[in-house]
Amino acid sequence: MNKVIALILAYLIGAIPFALVVGKGLKHVDVREHGSGNLGTTNTMRVLGFRMGVLVLIGDLGKGYLSAYLGYLLGGMTWGMVAGIVAVLGHVYPVYAHFKGGKGIATGGGAFLFIMPWVFLIGITVFGIVLLSSRYVSLASLSAALTVGVTATVMGYKGFILFITWIVVAFVYYTHRANMGRLIRREEARVNFGKKSH
Repeated sequence: MNKVIALILAYLIGAIPFALVVGKGLKHVDVREHGSGNLGTTNTMRVLGFRMGVLVLIGDLGKGYLSAYLGYLLGGMTWGMVAGIVAVLGHVYPVYAHFKGGKGIATGGGAFLFIMPWVFLIGITVFGIVLLSSRYVSLASLSAALTVGVTATVMGYKGFILFITWIVVAFVYYTHRANMGRLIRREEARVNFGKKSH
């Protein structure tokens, strides 16, 4: 029963729409009405600027980390992984925002930061390199997700944890399917650091 409660809490924590909280609370702006309409770091940064985007990033990372930690306390690393993934589902399908959220990259990153810190660090390094060189957040996210899967495999993670890791990678590609189409067509928007549209 405690593990079930932990998963429910992980979903509710993951579902907290920090982009909405920061946008409405600090700037009186609903980011869903601007840019891509996405409740994530990238759209917040585009609409409200770099600093507001960083606040959302910290919140989204934190809820993934906290959820994985709660799962770990009740059932070890396996349950930590499961709780982290449930938090990602909460972020993508948040009950507080009509089940329309972000794409789960930062929240998943927070879970991996707790469960596989070295894998996370390698993944975030790839993310930064691809983002700075291309200015495509989606391409950076896809590259980082694939890097996490490959790195976890190379580093010797096995069994259920490795299986869930690759499920997360596949889910990231699923949530970015529209972005992949725009990248192929060269229609994807690039991020302009430090600028905002609102």
